[in-house]
Order: sequence, then structure tokens, then C-alpha cells
Amino acid sequence: MKTVRSPVAAARLAGSGPHPIVLVPTMGALHEGHLSLICHAKILAGRKGCVWVSVFVNPVQFGPGEDFSRYPRPFARDARLCREAGADVLFAPKPTGMYAPDHSVFVEESRLSAGLCGASRSGHFRGVCTVVAKLFHLTRADIAVFGEKDWQQLAVIRRMVRDLDFPVRIAAAPTIREPDGLAMSSRNAYLATEERAQAPVLRRALLAARERLLSGGSLPASRLVQSVIRDISRRPLAVVDYVEVVDADTLAPLRCAEHNVLVAVAVRFGKTRLIDNIHIP
Repeated sequence: MKTVRSPVAAARLAGSGPHPIVLVPTMGALHEGHLSLICHAKILAGRKGCVWVSVFVNPVQFGPGEDFSRYPRPFARDARLCREAGADVLFAPKPTGMYAPDHSVFVEESRLSAGLCGASRSGHFRGVCTVVAKLFHLTRADIAVFGEKDWQQLAVIRRMVRDLDFPVRIAAAPTIREPDGLAMSSRNAYLATEERAQAPVLRRALLAARERLLSGGSLPASRLVQSVIRDISRRPLAVVDYVEVVDADTLAPLRCAEHNVLVAVAVRFGKTRLIDNIHIP
């Protein structure tokens, strides 16, 4: 990865005054949600900054039987979208360039990654932390932008940056949704027609949970969970992986949903696993 250093140095020498490098890490298959992250990065970079977009399907964050081999990789389209969105650098390494054949060092967060998606995807966040740490080193990013749809990932990366003293500011950008409320995701392309028609139930169930909480002031978390499961299960193709009510900062399970609540869900439609969440301050 020595060739990365030249564009990094050039970005830092360009112009005068502050010129941050702002990184948008992605796995490609870009959609409007990713483009909104690039737009946010351009604002943070300012006139003299530099926006990097990484496109890398990271093998070490996929578990056995997951969709690494079939994950979409439309690189030419991704490159065009990055140019049109105004990204300055597209960084698209190959797995052999990111990981030596005998690589044996990983970065692991052990608390925030234990529940939610981490409970059923063993090793997933270890892979996420490892690749993001490598991207921070390679790009020398000053700021990195992540979406709130992957709330747990955002929390885990923030904890990694805090605990390992990375000189990187983590910026969060809101979830971008389809007109019917479904959170934009590269995996939405896997959905069959009827699965796609039923998938917006996730957003509707989360909005209903927010209304229940705001109207009641506080609720036992178990009641809120049951109501979300009931709402989602009205769609016959929806198979609930989890519904959790946690503290939005610590991701610790709550007994009573009252303050700074995150309701997070993971639901399968056929072979496709979708996640979503709603933050209720």
C-alpha cells in the first residue's frame, strides 16, 4: 500500500490553511445513502479538503455461510457515482493488498459489539474494526463519515477511536430511506418482489414503537419489544432475528424504555437479512 502515500501527501500539501482528509468507507454497490455520506463529507472537507471514498468488500467481516461471494461488486458504476458525487479519491484495494497471506493481527472491541448483530455474527465486528483501523492508517483520515443505519457499527468505531487514540473524528449521517420508508441498503437488491413489498414493515413498526413511547412517557422494554415483534410478524415473509431496546450510547439492554432509547431490529426476508433502528432521545 505504499502507493497510497502519494495521494495522501498531495492532499495535505494542496492549497494553504486547513485541508482535512475526509474518508467515507464503503463496501461498494453504492446507492443514494452512500452518496449522502459523500455529500456530508464534502461539507466537512470544505473548499480545501479532500474526500476519499474506499470501496472494499472486506472478507474478514463475513462469517461462514454469509454472502461474501455473492455480494454485489459493480465497480465501474461505483466509480462513476463517486466522480459524479464529487469524491476526490477512490481507494479500491484488493484483498491481497489489504491482508498478507499469513496475517494474524486483528482489532477487537469486546463490549459494544457483544449484543445486537454481534450476538449472531461472530467475528463480524472484529473484521469491521480491523479494516477500518487499516483504512485510517492508509488514508491518514482526519474525519470519517458513517451512517446511522448501522448504529452498532457507528458505536463500535467510536469506541475503537476513543480507546486506541486514533486522531480521527467520527461524523454520523442520518439514514437515507426509500419513499416507502425502507432504509437504503446494498442488500435490498437481493429481495424478491413480494419480499420487497413487505420489507417497509420494519420502519412502520419502529415508528409505532416511538409513538407508544412518546405517548406513554416510559414503558417496560419487554412490552415495547413485544409490540414491535407483533407489528413485524403481521407480514408473513418477515422472520424476526432480534428486536432490542438498548441505551443509544452504551448499547446496554434497558429494563425500562425512558431516556435515550434505541430500538434496533434485524429481520430476514428469505435469505436477506435487513437491519434498521430508531433513536428516541
